Amino acid sequence: MSTRFLLKSPFILLCICFLGLQFSLAQNSLRVNSDRLEANLKKLSTFGMNEKGGNDRVAFSDYDIAARAHLTRYLEKLGLKVHTDAAGNLIALRQGTKKGAKPIAFGSHIDAVPNGGHFDGDVGVMGAIEALETLIENDIETQHPLEFIIFSNEEGAVFGSRALAGKIKKETLDVVTASGYTNGEGVARIGGDPNKIMEVKRTSEEVHAFLELHIEQGNILHKNGLDIGVVEGIVGLKWWDVEITGFTNHAGTTPMNDRKDALIAASKFVLAVNEIVTGIEGAQVGTVGRIQAFPGAPNVIPGKVVTSLEIRDLDAEKIQRIYSLIEQRANEIGEETQTNFKFIPIDATAEPALTDPRIQNLIRKNASALGYSHQTMPSGAGHDAQDMAVFTPTGMIFVPSVNGISHAPDEYSTPEAIAKGANVLLLSILELDQIRF
Repeated sequence: MSTRFLLKSPFILLCICFLGLQFSLAQNSLRVNSDRLEANLKKLSTFGMNEKGGNDRVAFSDYDIAARAHLTRYLEKLGLKVHTDAAGNLIALRQGTKKGAKPIAFGSHIDAVPNGGHFDGDVGVMGAIEALETLIENDIETQHPLEFIIFSNEEGAVFGSRALAGKIKKETLDVVTASGYTNGEGVARIGGDPNKIMEVKRTSEEVHAFLELHIEQGNILHKNGLDIGVVEGIVGLKWWDVEITGFTNHAGTTPMNDRKDALIAASKFVLAVNEIVTGIEGAQVGTVGRIQAFPGAPNVIPGKVVTSLEIRDLDAEKIQRIYSLIEQRANEIGEETQTNFKFIPIDATAEPALTDPRIQNLIRKNASALGYSHQTMPSGAGHDAQDMAVFTPTGMIFVPSVNGISHAPDEYSTPEAIAKGANVLLLSILELDQIRF
């Protein structure tokens, strides 16, 4: 029977449509096992749990190594091929049915800040594993291979994802991390090869798309009773050291109107940063988080202050515009206080990374189909998705953080909230499998 006859036959076409509808309904009825997901998250938290209830599983530590071994065994029991690349990224692969199809990548990180929480990164990792396990136990195959990634040293240097984006410099390997090991030493400890890190760089020809599930780490979703955050982009950030020079003198013998007090100037500067940043419409943030006065004696007028400045926004030009306004105001403060301001750029910048609008729409659609409330929002924190977006279409899903607490032992997201995020991730993976970029 010819293909032309099959396509002209109403009965055959009806059968094809019915089978397609059945597949669509089966796909949309899929849900993750929330109890299993909660249990697996609790198990992961035992690797690095300290006496205060916090998480000491910093990158490259013994806790990190033990947790990776645990997850490797879990993934291998699911029938996945698991390996560690040269940058220390732990990768599990499930083959697709379509020859030559590029993998759909997804994942997050399991390393924490010292005495951190048990949800930052972990939710994205265990939610991704749960999505994989749900597909496997329901015998659902995808055309594209599925590539699950646990990125190395996200908290210390966003190291593993930067390596995939080709953004690692040789000097980065010598930076000492929270574990006491350099990045190079740490990568070797977790099974990578610091001599071959530059070889892990990926291109758009090698990855179909990337998704990351993560806790919000802020309080927008929780405060507003929303289920899902559709991340429109991850903010860029720039750092400066700000040196303020006045004149050191005796605090008892120098009249108030004859002082060149660098700390007074710094105080005015801190207030000015807040005033300028809050006076501009938008979601930008500016922070002065560190301040040191010299010589630092109670009976000496500070002759020098070193402080910090950080500005974050989704628009790189806006960051520069805000900086220019702050610099201008600082010079005015300098004239008022007879001090001098010097801004020194710090090499800890990150460019803004916008997520793919098509994937944003896909996430919104799936959240709505599941009956979950959602909001489009920027990410104020950096993530692995920021680097993956450099070379592949990228999307990011947020779930609420209770009271917006993160990087602390009290960090918490409810099991219900996490399961909702994992369900959106699951359906989004399946839909990405049908999309051609």
